[in-house]
Amino acid sequence: MPARYHLRFQLHPTPDAAERAAELAAFCREADVGEVVLLLGAEELHAGHPGGEWADRLYESAATAQKVLHEAGLTVSLNPWVTVGHADRGRTDRLGFAPMVGPTGAVAAGQASFACPRWRAWLTAHYARYAGLGFRVLWLEDDFRYHNHAPLPWGGGFEPPMLARLAELAGQPLTREQVVAAVTAPGPPHPWRRLLRQVWRTAQLEVAEQLADAVATASDGRSRLGLMSSEPAVHAVEGRDWPALFAALGRAGEVSHRPHFARYTDAPGRELSFSVWQLEAQRALRPPGVRSEPEIENWPHTAWSKSDTQTWSELVAAQLSGADALFLNLHPMQSGRARHFPGIAELLRRARPALDLIAERQPGPPTTAGVGLPVLPDAAAQVRTRAAGDLADLAVDATPAAELLLRYGIPVTAGPAPVQALFGQLARAVEDTELRRMLAGGLLVDGGAAQILTERGYGELLGVAVTELAGREQPTEPGPYALERVLPAAHPGAPDEESWLSVNLQPALARLRPAAGAEVRTEIRTPDHRFWGAGRCQFRNALGGRVAVLAATAPEQLPCDDEGRRLLQAAVRFLEGAAPTLPLVTGGPHLIPQLFRTPDGHRLAIANGSADPARPQVTLPTAPTAVRATLLAPLAAPAAARLGCAGGTLRLEQDLPHRGWLLIDWQ
Repeated sequence: MPARYHLRFQLHPTPDAAERAAELAAFCREADVGEVVLLLGAEELHAGHPGGEWADRLYESAATAQKVLHEAGLTVSLNPWVTVGHADRGRTDRLGFAPMVGPTGAVAAGQASFACPRWRAWLTAHYARYAGLGFRVLWLEDDFRYHNHAPLPWGGGFEPPMLARLAELAGQPLTREQVVAAVTAPGPPHPWRRLLRQVWRTAQLEVAEQLADAVATASDGRSRLGLMSSEPAVHAVEGRDWPALFAALGRAGEVSHRPHFARYTDAPGRELSFSVWQLEAQRALRPPGVRSEPEIENWPHTAWSKSDTQTWSELVAAQLSGADALFLNLHPMQSGRARHFPGIAELLRRARPALDLIAERQPGPPTTAGVGLPVLPDAAAQVRTRAAGDLADLAVDATPAAELLLRYGIPVTAGPAPVQALFGQLARAVEDTELRRMLAGGLLVDGGAAQILTERGYGELLGVAVTELAGREQPTEPGPYALERVLPAAHPGAPDEESWLSVNLQPALARLRPAAGAEVRTEIRTPDHRFWGAGRCQFRNALGGRVAVLAATAPEQLPCDDEGRRLLQAAVRFLEGAAPTLPLVTGGPHLIPQLFRTPDGHRLAIANGSADPARPQVTLPTAPTAVRATLLAPLAAPAAARLGCAGGTLRLEQDLPHRGWLLIDWQ
């Protein structure tokens, strides 16, 4: 089955809506787009939550456009642009909604509280009205959240009705100032943090259920709901329960999900590591049966914001994730004229051969493999802050570990695996039973996680004692940490080799004291070469597991280089033990791998995140058979790739261009 394009497009609510819709239909034929997602009252055309004559104009235009597009053979969905509202931007409430209030007490002018009954009634009626037209999906914008509601700092959720709900659960009167101070206070999490997240979660679920019931009734079962979402780490602060939210929306039938996974503007190719992980993490959060339609958005749109090459590479990443459709937001929202942008149609035509090849080879949700990273939607409940007041400090996830591993040519997967990585405050959110299981396998931890695990009583299984967590500006003996010296033991076959890395910009470093039996691979040194502590240690513990500990507390911020990659890949091989399985990639900077299990064996997709061409080399523990390689160059037709094979080593014998992808299949 070929890849599916779903094009998000906004028409002006003017008398020429039918003519502009016909123009849009012609564009879709040229670009091989199968579905249009009509955007309603968005950005420049957003005058506030629509009501009265303005709401009628939007409805009539949507109904007119839907008829024209249906007659042209297109499926049509609808994206009303606001639920609670994205941002004020000079807009003010005209419908009497209770306003959203931020943690500082700032009050939104044009954004509503999830707890407002008047807003709930409006939203339900708004969606029900459009559901009567029978759109395939009615999308909930990603403003269906508490965070990111400018100009409020962080976001909202501190309105009097919300605080009243919280007070009832807490069993005492409370103020906004008390709540913010308590939920962000350093030290063990205050009970109010979990209660506030429960209040927020419950309010959202109430709205989702009301909407689903209204849409199912008004559409007579023809329309479904879709959820647009933001980064999972921030939704975790809000207490989002993904299965419960999808179940609530599913009262109207099958649910669609539009995950956010890529930057909106030009970004270095190495940012594909972020995209690969965001897609993988959200796959793990999405219950079976929920459709995935990842967002490919250029904002404020066209190749002036994001190059076609970058857009193409993100389309490929989304299709590799098993997307049911590609949700395209490429036209300027204010234009209303599809034919004014023939370059977008050309981009989509040229992208299709690669996307269709992936869709044919990889139908349905993929099975991934790699170093396992935990996806913990409740992690924010356990985070310990360093200073009170900032809700953003509660947002933690496995993205730092994913970006470090992927950029160093090591594939990752969401969830348990023989080798896992646990960084930073995520170590507080893993339950004891799961922690012991991790420690009985292969486990990579950074300095922050090592300190937390030591506090939790697992120090003997790590093979190191964390004697302190030293901040960058904190005076330490015998001086400030600066260098990481690679010891001869880390240079097998070249014992006289000496190399140095930098830890100079680490925000903090764990001072590690190795236990008996631990293998020290690097040492931390001061600027004048005095010993500061161990840098990287490996250990076989009493559970039969293998552990590698890094002193760095933000390893993803370490300067990347060939030696850093060699050390990290060697650590992964150590953690795999006697039966290694993972392919490891070298041959250039930022070669970002994804490993899939296929019915016939394995598929490795490698993206070149460097601006320079590269010739990837893949090291496999055993020699593969039935090897097939395909080169996907940006905006070009797929081509067979020249691949050299020698035992367990595969090497591309031609250049992989910037943001190009190499697909290798083997048995």
